[in-house]
Amino acid sequence: MEDVLQVYARPYNALRPVVCLDEKSKELHGHLRDPLPLQPGKARRQDSEYVRNGTVNLFLWVEPLGGKRGVAVTQRRTTIDFAEQLRHLVDDMYPEAEQVVLVTDNLNTHTSACLYEAFPPPEARRIAERVDWHFTPEHGSWLNMAELELSVLARQCVNRRIPDTQTLGTEVAAWERDRNAAAVQIDWQFTTADARVKLKRLYPDYQAIKERKKAK
Repeated sequence: MEDVLQVYARPYNALRPVVCLDEKSKELHGHLRDPLPLQPGKARRQDSEYVRNGTVNLFLWVEPLGGKRGVAVTQRRTTIDFAEQLRHLVDDMYPEAEQVVLVTDNLNTHTSACLYEAFPPPEARRIAERVDWHFTPEHGSWLNMAELELSVLARQCVNRRIPDTQTLGTEVAAWERDRNAAAVQIDWQFTTADARVKLKRLYPDYQAIKERKKAK
C-alpha cells in the first residue's frame, strides 16, 4: 500500500509518467421490444425484458496527473490481451518515456510473463524494460485510480443497454475523446501519513513486538 501511495506522491514527470490500468467486463443487452418514442418532459421508457448479447471486456488506463486516459474494447481479458495493452502504452502512447510507471492490481495475468506469451523473447524483454511495476495489495484494488475512472465511465457512458461491440466502441471512444479534451485529472488526496492513522489496524503492533523482544 505504501509503495503505491509513494508513487502517487511523486511530482509529474513526462519521462516517467504514472499510469493506472484496470479492466472491467460489460454485458451487452439489446431491446426485446423497441423503446417508446421520446416525448417532451418524459423519461425514456423501455421494456424491462432484454436480449443478452454476450459479454466483452473494457481495458482502461489513466494518467492521473497528465489528464489522459484510453479505453479498449476486447472480446476477452487473457494474458495476451493484457500484453497488447502494455505494448500499446509503451509504444503508442508513451514512445518518448524512459519508463511507464504502472500501477495495477495483482491479478495473475498482470505480470511481465504475459509479454513472453504474446511476443518473441527479444520483443517481450524490450517492452518489459519500459515498464516499472507497482501492485496494489490484496483486497486493496481501491488504491488503483483506474477504478475511479472506470466508475466515471460507467456513470457517464456505459451504465445502460448497449447492444453490440461496435456500438460500445463508438460510445466509449466519444467519452474518451471528450474527457481527454477537457484534460480531466485525478486529485488523489490519500497519503501514507493518512494510511498510518486511518488504517492503523493493518500495521503490526510495533510496541507489542518490542515488549516481547525485551521479555525474551
